[in-house]
Amino acid sequence: MNLPNKITIGRIILSVLILIMLLVPWYSLGFEWPEYLIGNVTVNIKYVIVGVLFLIASLSDFLDGYLARKNNMVTDFGKVADAIADKILVNGLLIILAYERIISVIIPVVIITRDIVVDSCKMISGNKGKVVAASILGKLKTICMMCGVTLILFYNLPFELINFPLADIFLIVATLLSVISGCQYYYNSREFLFPKNEKATKK
Repeated sequence: MNLPNKITIGRIILSVLILIMLLVPWYSLGFEWPEYLIGNVTVNIKYVIVGVLFLIASLSDFLDGYLARKNNMVTDFGKVADAIADKILVNGLLIILAYERIISVIIPVVIITRDIVVDSCKMISGNKGKVVAASILGKLKTICMMCGVTLILFYNLPFELINFPLADIFLIVATLLSVISGCQYYYNSREFLFPKNEKATKK
């Protein structure tokens, strides 16, 4: 197994650890995470730790892709594992944050629906031996999403101290870009989704 794939596997493990930290009912186990007051913001250390882990996992996503392309180490396993890691990390975390009413439920619904559409387009075009390149909007969506979620986990600090909702802005932009890039991907895949008859039937 090459280095990029090892990094991807590490991100999967880190993603599962993040979800476990958020899903475990710590209060039922008699454990309470310490809280600190920063300005007028009450900060639970659990979310700060999750934020650090999420940031590390997000940076590793860019790192393994860069190394795989630079050293010509792109593999089918790496492509599948990378997609799994992304879905566990981002979608799982968005669902939990929406369940805890930290973010709007609209965000994970839109993001996950978009992923289903795009993945379906990729599967169909891939079966026909065609690859539709990812757009710059999709990459910008990922960057905005990573920044927004990281800030949410860090309580939007220090911007919360001046009442500037930068985390919400990042997430809204990421959601809008998700819809636009999803429509763009669908449009670019339409010839594979709805192929025209090569020859007209002769009478």
